Amino acid sequence: MGLLPIVLMLLIVDVGISTASDSITSSVFIKDSETVSSNNSAFKLGFFSPQNTTDRYVGIWYAINSKVTWVANRNQPLQDSSGVITISEDKNLVVLNGKKKVSWSSNMSNTASSSTAQLLNSGNLVLLDQTGKTLWESFQHPSDTDYSNLAISSHHKTGTSRKNRSERKLAYTTRTNKLGEQKVQQNCDTYNYCGAYAICDSNNSPPTCSCLKGFEPRKTNEWNNQNWTSGCVRRASLQCASGQGKDDWFLKLQTTKVPGRSTASFVSEEACRSQCIKDCNCTAYAYVSALSCMYWTGNLTDIVRLPSGGIDLYIRQAYSEHDRTKKKDFKVVITITVIVGVIIIAICAYILKVWAARHSARKKENKAKLLLNKEENPLGDLKIAKLEKLPIFDFKILATATDDFSIANKLGWGGFGLVYKGELHDGQEIAVKRLSRTSRQGLEEFMNEVVVISKLQHRNLVRLLGCCIEGEEKMLVYEYMPNKSLDAFIYDPIKKKVLDWKNRLNIIKGISRGLLYLHRDSRLKIIHRDLKPSNILLDAQLTPKISDFGLARIFESSEDEGNTRRVVGTYGYMSPEYAMEGLFSEKSDVFSFGVLLFEIISGRKNTSICDHEHSLNLLELAWKLWNEENIKSLIDSEISDSDYFNDIVRCLHIGFLCVQEHARDRPSMATVNSMLNNQIVNLPPSCQPAYIQRKVETSAESSQQSNKSCSVNTVTLTNMQGR
Repeated sequence: MGLLPIVLMLLIVDVGISTASDSITSSVFIKDSETVSSNNSAFKLGFFSPQNTTDRYVGIWYAINSKVTWVANRNQPLQDSSGVITISEDKNLVVLNGKKKVSWSSNMSNTASSSTAQLLNSGNLVLLDQTGKTLWESFQHPSDTDYSNLAISSHHKTGTSRKNRSERKLAYTTRTNKLGEQKVQQNCDTYNYCGAYAICDSNNSPPTCSCLKGFEPRKTNEWNNQNWTSGCVRRASLQCASGQGKDDWFLKLQTTKVPGRSTASFVSEEACRSQCIKDCNCTAYAYVSALSCMYWTGNLTDIVRLPSGGIDLYIRQAYSEHDRTKKKDFKVVITITVIVGVIIIAICAYILKVWAARHSARKKENKAKLLLNKEENPLGDLKIAKLEKLPIFDFKILATATDDFSIANKLGWGGFGLVYKGELHDGQEIAVKRLSRTSRQGLEEFMNEVVVISKLQHRNLVRLLGCCIEGEEKMLVYEYMPNKSLDAFIYDPIKKKVLDWKNRLNIIKGISRGLLYLHRDSRLKIIHRDLKPSNILLDAQLTPKISDFGLARIFESSEDEGNTRRVVGTYGYMSPEYAMEGLFSEKSDVFSFGVLLFEIISGRKNTSICDHEHSLNLLELAWKLWNEENIKSLIDSEISDSDYFNDIVRCLHIGFLCVQEHARDRPSMATVNSMLNNQIVNLPPSCQPAYIQRKVETSAESSQQSNKSCSVNTVTLTNMQGR
């Protein structure tokens, strides 16, 4: 025989068959550095120190993993390594320290002439007399860790009842605390934790058991309650070598800790398998290059699935399980195929939905561009590209938001159509301006407003949220202003009480800032051309926001003035050069702002002043009272507080400067802002306002004046020819 087989045989003998003594006598004692092994080498008895301490204890542990199963001197550990385990003069098994003092004793009263301590293959330490009768055993004194196969009974002499399992677990917890070990529940190292033909998964916490393939729980109810000790049984009987083509086969388990008590054989891997398949009692085999072949007979216990490493174990299976496994694998393949197919279909559906949404949005944008390209573009060379990033709303969404454009949600109206209040699905409130299908006005204004205001961002300008262009429907979507427009306050005898001088001055300054942004601070110079109280919206804090940019015009940076043959606007707010000659500039908006100043301070409309001797508009009346030094009678009684009189008069003075006849004489909005904020203290002398209404009187209007009626005209003029 060669050297290598001899070495391997020695290894196998060391693992499976112990040559060390399993007994202690009065003449054979154990020092601290020595151990006693059971005959099957599964258990050892000796001294050990738990983690985190140098104290020495006497105990029994599994040889394979050093798992301690029993401790003798748990209450009196030794402080050094000079202890011994021996048989005392009174024939008890004792643990002595270096000074020969007893640290622990089996403490049995007997009359035996001699005794021997033996460590059995079950892990039970017994004390026997000269006849072989058991005087004492460790199984009757359970300590530290439970034996799964240990039966607790009454002591055969004293009749005292031993601790039940729950008491021992409590004692175990207390003892481990004393020993400094951190061990509260069982794990896969516990003997027979999962029973026969079951595998313990150490990757789980707490560990769980499952039957091997081809096996099922022996007691289903216990198994479902996680009491696994009854183990598993085969579903189908083994055929051994039947010779009918239905022989048993082997199922491979990877990364396992194999069962104990194997038989070793120095053969090849193929011969190892063949040897097991021919032996009808062989239930599993494993092949390890260092140990060659190992095979098992009888029940398989203590199989553990390890996170890594371990040995490949081949479990004997019945022939019928082969078909069952194939069918199961086929079902798994079908299931995985179906799941993957569903996932792919879901992903494709999602991608298609996203693509359809983007395509729809692109289509709407293209429709809007086409509409703008077909109609006369009032913006000159302004690129339609400014519309591209404006959100496009579906008609159905806006119809739902406004309760199908219910009259109850109507906010206002004009030549273009109606404005409705709405609420989107996320709770955001909106205002929807809907162009009337029958209206001859508004199409150009609609296109103009979409492009102009979509890029404007200022706290004193209303924000355009998007638009809708579907078929004949054309709508603009704005942020909702809960306090509606300025005219709803200053002309109402009840609501105007809310507007004290502080609020009115804030509104005046807010409008001024908004106009300054349009004229100077935005990237393009924008002339509003239709500034009036109904186009000044108020939010919840009464912050003014300029709206309705349908008549707005964009100037290049080098332009100061424009001309048009299509005069649009509202009488009473149009500057004379625009109304009579079609000329407009930023000074046109300055004129309208001046008219607003007088209306906000007086609480009256520019075109609704009645005088039985004269029919005067608000500007004429203001100039008349100014010259008579009776301007106080023009001020709204709600703000006629002497504390604010000088500030109000200053604002009226600024108003006169804004409504002068010639555009060149009017201040810019930058100057107006400085005046309102007292950055310009000394104001220029006030001048007579333009009497635009008298210059455009017709014979029909003259005949109406003969009846001393008052004009309340706020109608928009269109197609006036300039001189």
